[in-house]
Amino acid sequence: MNRILIIEDETVIRSAVKKLLERNGYAVDDAESIEKALENFNLADYQLMIVDIRLPGRPGTEMIGLANGIPVLIMTSYASVRSAVDAMKQGAADYISKPFDHEELLVVIKRLLRQYRDTRATQALKSDLEKTYPVDGMIGDCPAMLKVRGEIKKVGPTDASVLILGESGTGKELVARAIHKRSKRSDAPFITVNCAAIPESLVESELFGHTRGAFTGADKARIGMIQAADNGTLFLDEIGELPIGAQARLLRVLQDGEMRQIGSDRLLKVDIRLLAATNRDLKQMVQDNQFRSDLYFRLQVVEITLPPLRDRGADALNLAQRLLKQTCSQMNRPLLTLTDEALEDISRYHWPGNVRELKNAIERAVILAEGNE
Repeated sequence: MNRILIIEDETVIRSAVKKLLERNGYAVDDAESIEKALENFNLADYQLMIVDIRLPGRPGTEMIGLANGIPVLIMTSYASVRSAVDAMKQGAADYISKPFDHEELLVVIKRLLRQYRDTRATQALKSDLEKTYPVDGMIGDCPAMLKVRGEIKKVGPTDASVLILGESGTGKELVARAIHKRSKRSDAPFITVNCAAIPESLVESELFGHTRGAFTGADKARIGMIQAADNGTLFLDEIGELPIGAQARLLRVLQDGEMRQIGSDRLLKVDIRLLAATNRDLKQMVQDNQFRSDLYFRLQVVEITLPPLRDRGADALNLAQRLLKQTCSQMNRPLLTLTDEALEDISRYHWPGNVRELKNAIERAVILAEGNE
């Protein structure tokens, strides 16, 4: 059940709002001032705070800084709407003017709670990803991987396009995430699109979005992945599979910062950083007229090449140990150890599927293991 804290010095209003929310299934606490709220309640217990802007003692806007990310809905009289707008500039989630309609208040509350829930889910997912794929803790001490880490460190803070090259399973998306993490866009969206996984007929719709009725089956408008990445980073994996038509439209986005949805004549401004990856030889594809040369040169402002696992020496053993520990934790298994024979096999094997194949082998071994090694 969502818990809401009301801070309002007028008893009649405070009581009425509390009863309204309780009738609609919310758990509600109330206080007449910020001091009383801090004295009687743990602010971390709430998913929303409804606060009058004018309170005895400390002003309601002070709750914005005390809420630690919990949304604060400011209540204000009609005459002080300007103050409420100022409060939103300070970080308030929204404001509502008194006297307010009960249905209007409930709609605003539902929206803010949904946004807060989505934000927390996104933060949790980001945390899980960072634990699974520690961008600043990339494993590898061979010269090639030290070079890769150095290139990430240099290119990350820039806004340059980056082309990440390497065989399947070498960790190209991990490199892209590391670049995004080090960029000024790190708090903005990181959107991944696997160009090889989308049917050719749907690629442009997936990237650019479409209007309602743009084609058969388009019964509602849909934003594309480029718009979703606005102000953030777009990572196009397997960009060598992108059809020529979509390549031309993508080039316009990179050159002009503009795009059109399918079925629309309206130009939309977008601001993205593009990272791309491929296991194909784009230079040869350009010569074979399978990939646009102008897009290729826009992409390869910086190239980062990932080495195959077979060329990384002792890195394979270090990766295996890390993956074993991680897999045991994920599967709620006691920590297993790799036998001397297993370590020798890992060192000798060619690993055509690279890190992805090693990860799958470790997971299979953990599932089938009957002892502690």
